[in-house]
Amino acid sequence: MKITRFYFNMLPVNCYVLWNDNSRECAIVDAGCYYTKEEETLARFISDNQLTVKYLLATHLHFDHCFGNAFVAQKYGVSLCASQADEFLLQLMPQQCQAFGIPFKGKIEPIGQYIDHGDTFVLGQEEIRAIAVPGHSPGSLAFYVPESGFVLTGDALFQLSIGRTDFPGGNHRQLIESIHKNLLTLPSETVVYPGHGPETEIGIERTENPFL
Repeated sequence: MKITRFYFNMLPVNCYVLWNDNSRECAIVDAGCYYTKEEETLARFISDNQLTVKYLLATHLHFDHCFGNAFVAQKYGVSLCASQADEFLLQLMPQQCQAFGIPFKGKIEPIGQYIDHGDTFVLGQEEIRAIAVPGHSPGSLAFYVPESGFVLTGDALFQLSIGRTDFPGGNHRQLIESIHKNLLTLPSETVVYPGHGPETEIGIERTENPFL
């Protein structure tokens, strides 16, 4: 599985495109594109690489990770896949934006398919496994690609840090527990691609992360 990262919007969010080199099928994870030029950048990448968008996946539904959901859903005819536990956050998007002084724009894309822990998505012959990591938000998910040895952790786990838990539905104790139970148990060499900032590895976070 190949992976490409884009830095979108003012925060900025890591938006990832995962694709299979043989089938040319791809998944867009956390479509945070806010500006028209960011939408064009994402679309150009899809077109230039002759990819077919099969999935629109969300690690969680905080506003900064959702700006581009409606654009992707409409342009490529795919449904937003996310946890039902985070669905309430969609209606809070205008208030979330206001709290950060960011103008709310576009439309709120509803969830078209609920994701549960253990669900799988297939690109070519390779699986993407959904892992529940609640705490940053009630429905936070990670997406693990065991054959390629990487995991997308959203805002649950960062390089030597963890997600904040002071947003609606956040729970610090739950986040720590879910990271220990569902992420740190992955192989040490697993590359971690977080929702913000640089990548890291599970083994490094297991031994050096001061929050864990």
